[in-house]
Amino acid sequence: MTAGRTGRKRPTISDVASRAGVTKGAVSRALNSGTGVSPETRERIRQAAVDLGWSPSYAARALNGKPLGTIGLVVRRSPDVLDFDAFFASFLSGIESVLSGEEHATVIRFVPDARTEATTYERLFNDRFVDGFLITDPRVNDDRCEMLSRMGAPAVVVGAPSGYSDFPTITYDAEDAIRTLVQRFFDAGHRHVAHVQGDPYMLHALQRRRHWEKALRDLGVEPGPVEHGFYTIAGGAKATQRLLDLPERPTAIFYGSDLMAIGGYSALSDSGLAIPADVAVAGFDDIALASFTSPPLTTIRSRHRALGSSAARILLDMLKGQEAPASTVLTAELRVRESTE
Repeated sequence: MTAGRTGRKRPTISDVASRAGVTKGAVSRALNSGTGVSPETRERIRQAAVDLGWSPSYAARALNGKPLGTIGLVVRRSPDVLDFDAFFASFLSGIESVLSGEEHATVIRFVPDARTEATTYERLFNDRFVDGFLITDPRVNDDRCEMLSRMGAPAVVVGAPSGYSDFPTITYDAEDAIRTLVQRFFDAGHRHVAHVQGDPYMLHALQRRRHWEKALRDLGVEPGPVEHGFYTIAGGAKATQRLLDLPERPTAIFYGSDLMAIGGYSALSDSGLAIPADVAVAGFDDIALASFTSPPLTTIRSRHRALGSSAARILLDMLKGQEAPASTVLTAELRVRESTE
């Protein structure tokens, strides 16, 4: 009979932890891969789960040392991000290319705020819906790594620099590509180069800005003004208009994403300015649309699909008990097109 018919409360992971005399984190680690707990403790936890009748099929697989077959992705953005953000579609495609071959799946949850984000991570892992997580959009003062570490949840951080956390990280090294772009601007005579940054609290947005600033200063040029476009077309258009309204408008603009650059095209056109004759433009991502804009957009190519597939592979290897590299770095490259020529 089900718990609903008998009125008896279904056993939880807390009940298992209490019966075994361990923490919930120890139960999670034991049920996930067995790492971090002794064989004796793992057996005590297994027996407690059996005694309490807490053995649905997914828990039984974990108790036998087998992955549940799912990894979690908790995204603190609107689900609309899938409609316009070039990153997520390609990133998810890369994840699926790895998981589908091993009969695994991704559990995706979009959340509106930090509190919901934290409870979602806890529920997905402690209730055994997922084996581990891919952490995307690392932020300033981000406490997710610390929280997941306390829970005993395996994770890979996507888009953070080396040494960001104790979890393995995977990211792009775009410094050389941004430096090459800035050098092209300099060689073309541009000394007033602006930047449209994405989300000011996301680490990858800060990294792109810092690489741009350093490349200019190394050339003896003071970085130009910065506006925030929040990775949307509309945000890019508004940020560009604010730059054009300055007493001295920039002669070149580096956008932190192609979508913001496309919004910039609209604002520049509305102002009667030609690209690149009046303002040179470059983006970041190399989305499919970038080569079909008019003029085609110079951009820094970051292979989002490869990022997803590599991150998924690292996490799956971790779940199988293999040691993961502390840091994995993919290289971005500059794609030069007519918007800077």
